[in-house]
Amino acid sequence: MSLARLRSVAAVLLLLLSMAVVAQARPARAATTFSNPVATAPYGADPWVGYYGGYYYLAATTWNNQIVIKRATSVAALPGASETVVYTGTATASCCNVWAPSLHRLNGPNGYRWYFYYSAGTAACCDGQRSFVLESSGDNPMGPYTFKGQLNVQAGNGWAIDGSVATINGANYFLYSSWVGDLQSLFIAPMSNPWTVSAYGTRISYPTYDWEKVGGNTEEGPYILQRGGQTFLTFSASSCNTPDYKIGMLTLTGTNPLSASSWTKKSTPIFQRSDANSVFGPGHHSFFTSPDGTETWMAYHANETTAQGCGATRTTRLKKVNFNSDNSPNLGTPDKLSTSLTAPSGDPGGTVSFPVAGTRYRLVNQASGKVLDAANCGTANGTAIQQWSSLGNACQQWTFTKTTSNYYRITNANSGTVLDSVNCGTANGTALNLWANLGNFCQEWSVTPINGGYLIANRGNGLVLDVTNCGTADGVAVRQWTSLGNACQQWNITA
Repeated sequence: MSLARLRSVAAVLLLLLSMAVVAQARPARAATTFSNPVATAPYGADPWVGYYGGYYYLAATTWNNQIVIKRATSVAALPGASETVVYTGTATASCCNVWAPSLHRLNGPNGYRWYFYYSAGTAACCDGQRSFVLESSGDNPMGPYTFKGQLNVQAGNGWAIDGSVATINGANYFLYSSWVGDLQSLFIAPMSNPWTVSAYGTRISYPTYDWEKVGGNTEEGPYILQRGGQTFLTFSASSCNTPDYKIGMLTLTGTNPLSASSWTKKSTPIFQRSDANSVFGPGHHSFFTSPDGTETWMAYHANETTAQGCGATRTTRLKKVNFNSDNSPNLGTPDKLSTSLTAPSGDPGGTVSFPVAGTRYRLVNQASGKVLDAANCGTANGTAIQQWSSLGNACQQWTFTKTTSNYYRITNANSGTVLDSVNCGTANGTALNLWANLGNFCQEWSVTPINGGYLIANRGNGLVLDVTNCGTADGVAVRQWTSLGNACQQWNITA
C-alpha cells in the first residue's frame, strides 16, 4: 500500500473515531415533561383518556346536553386543546346532565367503530340517569356520531350510570353502577352487539368495607384493566361529595364474569386521598397505553380542597401505573399538581403558546358581541364586571399570567387589579369584581377552547363566566354559572 493510500485510510479512521466520540458525548434527549391537570373546569370530571392514531383523546362530564371530546398529539398540549362538540342530546336521547363518558373501539356489524357510552337524564339531577351509546360513522374517535339508543340493563328501566365495556375471553360485557336498596353497587350485563345487552345486569359487588361507605354506600365508575392474562375490575368507592372518594379493586378469580362468586374484592383501597399533596377525592378513572405501547397510564379526577365535592371543581390528572408481582396495578400516591411529571413513553412533547404573557387581550362575548369591561373604569377593590360595547380603552383590556398547574391570573390593564370571584362564592350567580391580588384559587382561572371561543372557569368553584340571562345590552353584569353549553358563556380572546 502506498504512503498516500495509508494517509487516506488513516484520515478516514480518524474521522470515524471523532464522530464516535462526538456521538458518545452527545447528551441523551431530555425526557418530555408535563404538569397536571390536563383538563380543568368545566369539563374535567369523570374523565376518559385514550391514545389512538397519534393522538390523545379526552372526554369528561359536561353537566349539560353536549358531548365533547378534545385531542392533542402530546399530553403537554392537552390543557389547551379545543373541546369539540361531537353530539348534542335530544329530549329522547339525553336531555341534560351528561356524565361519565367512556369510549371503546369495538368490532361490530359494520367493522371497527368507536362507541361512546355515557350517562344522561333530565334537567333535574339526578334520578333520571340512564346509560346511552353513540356510534361513530368510521374508525375515528372524533366521529361523526349517531345515536344508537339506551342500554336496557335494569328491569323496570332502572337507574344506571358510569357504563364501560370489558372484553373478556372474546366476549363483550357492559359494566355499570345501580342501586339495590341503599347500596350503590356494581353490575355486569352480557352484550349481543356494542349497543345492545342480551340480558339485564347482575350484581357482582356492593359496599362491604367501611372505606366504601364514607358519606354514602357507594361503588361506581367500574373500569377494567387486564395484564398477564388476568382481569382486574377497578371502581370508585364512597361518596364523591367527600374527600374520601377513592379507588378499589376486584379480581376475576372465577371463570364466569356474570357470577358474583367469580370476583374477589381487595380488602383495602388501591388509590386514595393525599393530604400532604393536597389531593382529595381521587377517583372515577380510566386506563390507556402510552404512544409506544410500553406503559400503562391512568386518567382520574380529584379536588384540591376537602370542601369541594361532586361538582365542576374536579380536574383531570394523569398518572403512570406500576404493577405488583401478581400483575395487579400499583397506583401509589396521587401527585401534587405542581409536580413536573415525565410524559408517557413515546410522547413527542409539545407546548401551548396562548395566552401570551404580557399581551393585552379583549374578551368578546360570542352571543352579544360586547366585551368584558371594568364598570366605569374603576380602579378600587370591588369594581364590578360587566359587558360593554368596545371602546378600545385599557379598562377593557386584560393580561393573562400563568400561576401554576395550567391556571391563569387575569389582570385588568387599567387598574392592575385582578378578576375575582366575590367572597369566593360557590353558587350559580356568584358575582365578579376586581380586587388586589390575594394569590388564592378564587382569583385563578382556566381557559378552555371550544367552538372557536373559550370557556373561562374559576379554579375555586368551577363556574364559568356568564352574561346574565344572555343579555345583549351595555352594562349587563357578567357573573359565574354552571356550564350550559351556550354562546353566552363563550368568549373570543383577541389581541
